[in-house]
Amino acid sequence: MSRKSSSETVSRVSAQPRTHQRAQEMQEFGRVVPNLPLSLEEPVRMEMCEKLNQLLADTITIRDLYKKSHWQASGPTFYQLHLLYDKHYGEQAELVDTIAERIQILGGISLAMAPDIAETTQIERPPRGREEPPVQISRLLDAHEIIIRDCRELADRADKLGDQGTNDIAVSDVLRTNEMQVWFLSEHLVRTPLVDATSEAA
Repeated sequence: MSRKSSSETVSRVSAQPRTHQRAQEMQEFGRVVPNLPLSLEEPVRMEMCEKLNQLLADTITIRDLYKKSHWQASGPTFYQLHLLYDKHYGEQAELVDTIAERIQILGGISLAMAPDIAETTQIERPPRGREEPPVQISRLLDAHEIIIRDCRELADRADKLGDQGTNDIAVSDVLRTNEMQVWFLSEHLVRTPLVDATSEAA
């Protein structure tokens, strides 16, 4: 067998990028890889991926709602809220990765693009304009309530189906983070005096 000449080899090498490539999808959305060594049956992984994608869509939405609130904070508590919103945004961004990666681990496809998120989320869309801090906080609390409700249901279902990995993420990561953020937010809506107590001690 003759060796190829160096000129033939060089002719195949090019620095030109191969742009505008398209091909058939490797995997359709809503399907899972049939055989994975995870000791979880395909129907279980399908159900978990569906529920996780709902949680993902809502988590991406609340993440972005925090960034909107961060940019549009106002009033006497601007500095504190500006920092708090951004802290919570960062924590939600970490949850987005955790949830999406869990879907991929289970052999599914995670939602990613903004139009798909908008079509899927259960969280009410805010107006484009700026709202005052109590309304911002109330919107965020409403969004947290949706996520916490679904997270508890997901954790219970995952436990019944033997998917301990999804159960752990739902409880240890998503639920606990959202519960903590609810506490930090809700305390801002308590009507308390700043300087003088409302009544003297008995």
